[in-house]
Amino acid sequence: MSFGQQIAAMPLRRTKSGGFEVLMVTSRDTGRWVMPKGWEMDGEKPWSAAEIEALEEAGAVGYISKKSIGQFHYGKVLDDGSVQPCVVRVFPMMVERLKSDWKERKQRKRRWFTLDSAADKVDEPDLAELLREIGRKPKKQPIIRELLRG
Repeated sequence: MSFGQQIAAMPLRRTKSGGFEVLMVTSRDTGRWVMPKGWEMDGEKPWSAAEIEALEEAGAVGYISKKSIGQFHYGKVLDDGSVQPCVVRVFPMMVERLKSDWKERKQRKRRWFTLDSAADKVDEPDLAELLREIGRKPKKQPIIRELLRG
């Protein structure tokens, strides 16, 4: 079986208590909570494509890691109704601001969640585990530490 290759941004912000929240968006078809994600883009590095998805789907502006923090699998329902198994590489992003006017604002909702709460909302078990792992010890993640030094 061949897997489609996708990328996702994990848009994060610090809370006043020193923890983190993640920005999630609703999918256009089912309205479930997902991370901004999409297919890799010709001519773009994977992290750059993830940053573009965060801007288009969530209106998030910030700086993104060039390193993936993990991956998850899911079944992408295609236009013809068939399901394409996909592996999605996740690139964490520190959000500096949210635009009030962005490309997909009429098609999606966006909301900040604690990492544990986001893990409870997603359908993909390996994404839920990744969110919980980062939520438990975010500063122990070398990629998150690098982003914080940004």
